[in-house]
Amino acid sequence: MNRKLFGTDGIRGTANIEPMTAETVLRVAMATALQFRRGDHRHLAVIGKDTRLSGYMLEPALTTGFISMGMDVILVGPLPTPAVAMLTRSLRADVGVVISASHNPYQDNGIKLFGPDGYKLSDSVEAEIEARLALPFSSDLAAPSRVGRASRLDDASGRYIEYVKNTFPRGLRLDGLKIVVDCAHGAAYKVAPKVLYELGAEVVAIGVQPDGQNINRECGATAPALLQARTVAEGADFGLALDGDADRLIVVDERGQQIDGDQVMALVARSWAESQKLRGGGVVATVMSNLGLEHFLTSRGLVLARTPVGDRYVVEHMREHGFNVGGEQSGHIVLSDYSTTGDGLIAALQVLAVVQQTGRPASETLRVFEPLPQLLRNVRFGGGQPLESPQVKSAIRDGEDRLGREGRLLIRKSGTEPLIRVMAEGNDQGLVGQVVGDIVAAIEGVAGVSRIATS
Repeated sequence: MNRKLFGTDGIRGTANIEPMTAETVLRVAMATALQFRRGDHRHLAVIGKDTRLSGYMLEPALTTGFISMGMDVILVGPLPTPAVAMLTRSLRADVGVVISASHNPYQDNGIKLFGPDGYKLSDSVEAEIEARLALPFSSDLAAPSRVGRASRLDDASGRYIEYVKNTFPRGLRLDGLKIVVDCAHGAAYKVAPKVLYELGAEVVAIGVQPDGQNINRECGATAPALLQARTVAEGADFGLALDGDADRLIVVDERGQQIDGDQVMALVARSWAESQKLRGGGVVATVMSNLGLEHFLTSRGLVLARTPVGDRYVVEHMREHGFNVGGEQSGHIVLSDYSTTGDGLIAALQVLAVVQQTGRPASETLRVFEPLPQLLRNVRFGGGQPLESPQVKSAIRDGEDRLGREGRLLIRKSGTEPLIRVMAEGNDQGLVGQVVGDIVAAIEGVAGVSRIATS
């Protein structure tokens, strides 16, 4: 069964334009309610969101959809995506929903769905929900006496704060550390500074004044320059950057040097392997992770299992094969001993724990391996199938030949934005740059392709 509405991370688009309209979102809630009806008990949905202006439009639409199908709703307000996943399980809800477009600008929004086990839905379940949207709901509406109710969970943030704090090693504190945390004006703007402060750190909080339109704007995990500069200026020991829904983490050392998700996974895997806590014999990451991570793990007798891009696919592989550490280079870190999805705060605490236990500065601790030269460029396109062009295919074949066996080339469409991602890595940085440049130029030359966005 094919999916057209759902992408690699739920449904996403420009707010108030299909599919992110109140009408469509209401119907998605109705279809989801039908999907998760199971027995005669009072069914329950948990709805959280980030700080986007359009959340005020989509939250009541979702609520109405669930209530009309006889499902009660608990609203938790702005909270990180992993908090909603945790609360879905904790409250024994039938479904959890996050209204967020993650790292995208405020104009976008999205819907992420979690099952009663707190895990994101599989492709097949999303396809079934999408198929239900084409059917009428009139015969499935709740009787007047069975219409659902909506309420707010006032202590939702407190529950999550205590849960996160309990993942930090017992007897360890953050006393003596000065930490800059950039919350991207997003979902963690209240909870992240509190967690760090209550564990003993001196906290400098930035990106904590959301206005509905400044989420991810030149801040957060996808724009760490602000954090890097502020960490150095404050003389801080660490910088931590989250994205809009706080499921992604980027770390900065005291010198302002960025530490990506690959380094975080290597650090945690090494530490957990030494303490015999690591399961699965290694780490699960995506095809985007650096070859340097793979070489590092192999040298320690560990494996790197690769999946398609998307933390959902990482989690599925972890569950199927018994791993407890996984994630993405972009900063989605999944530690399944504690969370069912990427959790930037929990990952940050594991990194801080390792550094506190070593007693050495972050700059001496966090760079675990030397990454191979890698370059990623994003090409924004307006439509069509540019990757099917003979010129582009020829450029890709030529790039693969030039990189040889010691390199790697990956070209794919983004599942959340109208972008084509061109990534190459190898031993020769100059060659990597030439290969990426040639392929990008070929894509640009195809009709329907517009300007380049780099990262």
